[in-house]
Amino acid sequence: MTHSVNAHPDAARIRDGVVEVIAARTLYDVGQLRPESHFEADLGIDSVIMESVLVSVREHFALSTELPAGPTTIGELIDAVRAALADADAGPDAPVTAEAWSATAEGESDDPVTEAVVAAAMRQTQYQRHQLALDADLEGELGVDSVVLTSVVAEATERLGLAGAAPDVAGATTLRALAAALRDRGAAARDTGAGTGTDTARAEPGRPGTSPGPDRDGWDHRSMKDFTEQRDPDLFAKTRSFAGYLRSREKDRLYWYGMPLHSQCGNRAVIFDELEGRKREFLMFASNNYLGLANHPSVIEAVCDATRTYGATHTGSRFIGGTNMLHKELERRLAAFKQRPACIVYPGGYSANLGAISALVKSYDTLVVDRLNHMSIVDGARLSGAVRKIYRHNDMADLERILSRSAAEGTGGRLVVADGVFSMHGDVCDLPEIVRLAKEYDARVMIDDAHATGVLGVRGSGTAEHFGLKGEVDLELGTMSKTLAGMGGFVVGEEEVVEYLRYYSNSYVFAANIPAGVAAGLIAAIDVIEAEPERLKRLWTNIGTLRDRLLEAGFDLEHSESAILPIVIGDERRAMEMGRAVRARGLFCQTVVYPGVPLGDARLRVSVTCEHTPQDLDLAAEIFVDAARETGVLPGTP
Repeated sequence: MTHSVNAHPDAARIRDGVVEVIAARTLYDVGQLRPESHFEADLGIDSVIMESVLVSVREHFALSTELPAGPTTIGELIDAVRAALADADAGPDAPVTAEAWSATAEGESDDPVTEAVVAAAMRQTQYQRHQLALDADLEGELGVDSVVLTSVVAEATERLGLAGAAPDVAGATTLRALAAALRDRGAAARDTGAGTGTDTARAEPGRPGTSPGPDRDGWDHRSMKDFTEQRDPDLFAKTRSFAGYLRSREKDRLYWYGMPLHSQCGNRAVIFDELEGRKREFLMFASNNYLGLANHPSVIEAVCDATRTYGATHTGSRFIGGTNMLHKELERRLAAFKQRPACIVYPGGYSANLGAISALVKSYDTLVVDRLNHMSIVDGARLSGAVRKIYRHNDMADLERILSRSAAEGTGGRLVVADGVFSMHGDVCDLPEIVRLAKEYDARVMIDDAHATGVLGVRGSGTAEHFGLKGEVDLELGTMSKTLAGMGGFVVGEEEVVEYLRYYSNSYVFAANIPAGVAAGLIAAIDVIEAEPERLKRLWTNIGTLRDRLLEAGFDLEHSESAILPIVIGDERRAMEMGRAVRARGLFCQTVVYPGVPLGDARLRVSVTCEHTPQDLDLAAEIFVDAARETGVLPGTP
């Protein structure tokens, strides 16, 4: 079948197609996008986003020629597309046209529930309508994680005018299933006479789908998830709602986040308890100072000496007056320590993921990520605008399924990103299989070694060394705020890739980097790691001792193979209550709830260091068992 000019979509469909693309790329609602809207003045679309819009418009309409540069309004872009379609026949091989887009939801567009779900998914994921197949797996094919799904549900609920608690969408793995859950919610509302509008008994003002507050025994069942999508003309309304929730959690001694240290952070630390208004010494199991380098005299001396020589900080980005000779030396030493040709240092580990991913991966590429990756990887994916696909945690069969399908589609490049050590679970990625599958399906690999550097491998250089795969991983990323006892992040890899990152990572180009004193301390930390290998041996002895004690007591530690020991509890209330009981006994560790982990997966996160003594480990095990029995996490004593 061939297409003639007359067979091209009419003006209305062209207009709708262009608007849908802009909505997907900018998160505007289609109702806000008018022909006269100016890209910069009205919509805030800069040249970088505009380039992504133009590429997506060309793909959407299967245009073989470039669109003219410089359209300033949506109307001008619509006219340019109309002219391009009129100038050349799209041909029988055109993969996507506005007609095809219009037919994507054949028979579905008349259903307002499905339409609301698709429209919400477009805004929250930046996908175009034709990319949102109703039966596509939300995680594996669309990259919709639990956080994004929360936003999709909230927006779709608001579009449909549904009041009351958000529907249970835990089992919804496709957009079609999500629409069915919302349809059931609407039917239930009609049956009970709740209708639409505001259900003051269950919903906060301006917040569709908020969970109920305190029940009869005074327990507030809400979590931090319930405040992520509160909508109100006053931007700060959500802050007031959350403030009341936060104060109640603090009053019950359940939220202890951000308490300030009044000492060095070693095996013990003095912390100012803001809830009680006094200083307290705790047995410290919440520090990532795995090899004890933060308090090492050589590291502290190096920081002080360099600060006296070079000043407190520099006053520019690395390209504009902000590069010190110590930055160059640190990059050389990190590359040598990780046994890779080159290294780039970023202001932080978070900015390293943001910068590296967004520089390398674009909207036409595919980012394949583990379901439990760190949030910095998730945000890097969002910033890149790439197609994101999520494979089940450490499930290599699922990874192969995604890579196989992505390779068959043949769209752009592919980057597989995984944590080396998963920060809230303590287990290690299946790097040998990741590398094998990446080679088979022509993908690149980046491993985030934030919690593996200084912990895994004979020399402590990370996951690749641990598995004997040095040189087989394209990019190794790390943070310097954990084992290396400083601040900053880094990426090591081939020299041409690292140089590209220097010029295209916005979080490097447009940010000041770490001070010279910090760089000097990091160099000294590497010196200590290489000169004192017994620290790593002592760390692993301590890990084995405490892990064995906790397992013998009956705790669920999942599949931890690192210095992170998760005590999995599940229920958020019980986890917070056990955390409170642990702190009351003088031990400080992290209570992890949403968004650190998904709802229903709450836990205590225990970090072991080489500085813990045998007596510390014995006391910690005793405290965890006593607190667990008090709160019902473990059975009580006979």
